[in-house]
Amino acid sequence: MSKDIGARVLSIAESWIGTPYRHQGATKGVGCDCLGLVRGIWRELYGEEPERPAAYATDWAERDGEERLIGAAYRHFGSALPADRMRPGDLLLFRWRPDCVAKHAGIFCGGEHFIHAYEQSAVVRSPLAPAWRRKIAGAFRFPDG
Repeated sequence: MSKDIGARVLSIAESWIGTPYRHQGATKGVGCDCLGLVRGIWRELYGEEPERPAAYATDWAERDGEERLIGAAYRHFGSALPADRMRPGDLLLFRWRPDCVAKHAGIFCGGEHFIHAYEQSAVVRSPLAPAWRRKIAGAFRFPDG
């Protein structure tokens, strides 16, 4: 990813801060969940989404155990990155426990922060504390174009 794309991803993510949390939402200023935040960033960068997710319940990951987020990341972002190669603007996917599928997404800000849609709150910038770092299931770079 060129530094320009990373900076652009981060700038777009920052413009979503304060958007209320809304399950399945993907509209800046109106409402989004963590996937909706990533979808909105993708639309602003590339025009249209590469695929639309089917409707999903809040417990979708617990129901079928399918790695949907990881699978979509590989299809549209390419290979995962080693943690020591993360740059600002990279997509982070999280799993709550090692035996669970990845279920949460955010954008790495660099250093010790990331931006994500926080359930029952809004899109926020949060510390990437050790408890969050341990939950990273994969880091992915947005494509250059």
